[in-house]
Amino acid sequence: MLAKLEFHKTLTLIRDAKSHYFALSCHLIHSFSDDDYDPPFSPKRQKPKTPKTQQKQPDPSLNQNKLPLKSELPFDFEYSYSETNPAIEPIGFREPKRFSPFGPGRLDRKWTGTAALAQTEVDLSRFEEERNRVLGDPLTEEEVTELVERYRHSDCGRQINLGKGGVTHNMLDDIHNHWKRAEAVRIKCLGVPTLDMDNVCFHLEEKSGGKIIYRHINVLLLYRGRNYDPKNRPVIPLMLWKPYAPIYPKLVKNVADGLTFEETKEMRNRGLNSPPLMKLIENHMAQDEFTMEDLSHGEQIREPGVGIVADQTLFMDSLERVREEFKTEDVVRLDCSHAGTSDCKKIGVKLRDLVPCVPILFKDEQIILWRGKKDQPPDSNASMDLTSQ
Repeated sequence: MLAKLEFHKTLTLIRDAKSHYFALSCHLIHSFSDDDYDPPFSPKRQKPKTPKTQQKQPDPSLNQNKLPLKSELPFDFEYSYSETNPAIEPIGFREPKRFSPFGPGRLDRKWTGTAALAQTEVDLSRFEEERNRVLGDPLTEEEVTELVERYRHSDCGRQINLGKGGVTHNMLDDIHNHWKRAEAVRIKCLGVPTLDMDNVCFHLEEKSGGKIIYRHINVLLLYRGRNYDPKNRPVIPLMLWKPYAPIYPKLVKNVADGLTFEETKEMRNRGLNSPPLMKLIENHMAQDEFTMEDLSHGEQIREPGVGIVADQTLFMDSLERVREEFKTEDVVRLDCSHAGTSDCKKIGVKLRDLVPCVPILFKDEQIILWRGKKDQPPDSNASMDLTSQ
């Protein structure tokens, strides 16, 4: 009997403890709640289920990015349009021609090693009419002034830098991407292509379909046209990598045309021993006297009577200086020790075609140019691709 009482008391004590704990918890919950009815455990709210809608499958016939891509542009696709000469045939290739830089099966044009040829002949007159329609009526002076003031400054967000590659194929796609949200794009030209800015402007207008409305030294503004529609922009497949430059004939012959071996050797020695007409350096503008700052040591060097200093980014003054010097001298030396080895031959090719003249030596980053005989036209058969370096 005593055992049963003890067991009953034990059960009673445990039950009383639980009841006190439960009452205390309810009191604390209600004390911190302003609601009259606030149960200790509220049910979890469930979000209403929205019925799933079946997504429509895209129509494959409406897919504009189906491969291979087809472009109606009438010109051949090349890596660089302004820095190559299609008339010069390469003598070899550094990679098989079956490796197209556009990717396998991504373009309906055959890659020849230098260009992707257009398969169908396009009516150029119809293409020109379409271009004139997009350009619309010529801009007035007020409209040109407004666009120039908006886009010509260096802090303009619609800018493309044109470097040593010149007008490249992928640059055309960048131009149209800017034209989606801007009427014009600012193009800043640097490096060797600035020797022939007319050539750069020609290829920009011809390949993009726009019109240059402003040109100041090396800064261009390319206008898209009044009736430009971004939704109807031409298809421009991108190059996935830069193709290896082909192998071209030697730029400098062992014996210059019209001279004997001894005369060629004597001309080269005269050029190496003569003072340089110009010294092409980095980040310096053209000056009348030679005053430059050594980039490696930071020391100021003064060499009076040497000529002028030209900027590596702007070579436009070099052409006129060489032409003026050839009026009195037969051989001219250009010092490219600070311009980079890769640019020496590119500068020589540009000067040979534009002056014109005959390069007879490239040595130790020095360019030796011969005026040539007055009754002999310049030889343009032996050439090289400007993008080969």
